[in-house]
Amino acid sequence: MASTESWYAATEPGVIEVKEIPAAKLMVAGSASAADDSMFGRLFRYISTHDVKMTVPVEAPLGRNEMRFYVGSRDASRALQSSGGVQVTEMPARLVVSAGARGSYSWGNIHAAEQKLNDWLTNNPRYRPAGEAYAVFWNGPYVPGIVKRFEVHQPVKMQAMH
Repeated sequence: MASTESWYAATEPGVIEVKEIPAAKLMVAGSASAADDSMFGRLFRYISTHDVKMTVPVEAPLGRNEMRFYVGSRDASRALQSSGGVQVTEMPARLVVSAGARGSYSWGNIHAAEQKLNDWLTNNPRYRPAGEAYAVFWNGPYVPGIVKRFEVHQPVKMQAMH
């Protein structure tokens, strides 16, 4: 993680925390099929073709087939255009509850972290979901699964407690 720009700080494995994710420009690729693994390839071709600095993390909503790369600070002010199946979009700052984890990027591991996050939300009614949950991946494909770090985020809003 040290050699690549991080858009925000990772949540430590085993920790659940509330944090604000800063506003950002994102490159997004989606697919109609869960079996379609071309999203990463389209994003990688886009950053290579447009000379956009790679950043971490990579995000993927849990409810749909989509992958999001952050545009690094070096390129954030550039007028990047959507092309090649990649949409360039702005994401506003958001408040999330984050469950940090370690292990392979399997759906079983991701859903286990999501369940811990949901249990935390049940016990902390001051925070209520405000959007769809998504997975956050910190390591590339060549890092062994046992040491990979990921998290699950649930966007939230704070409720006033009476």
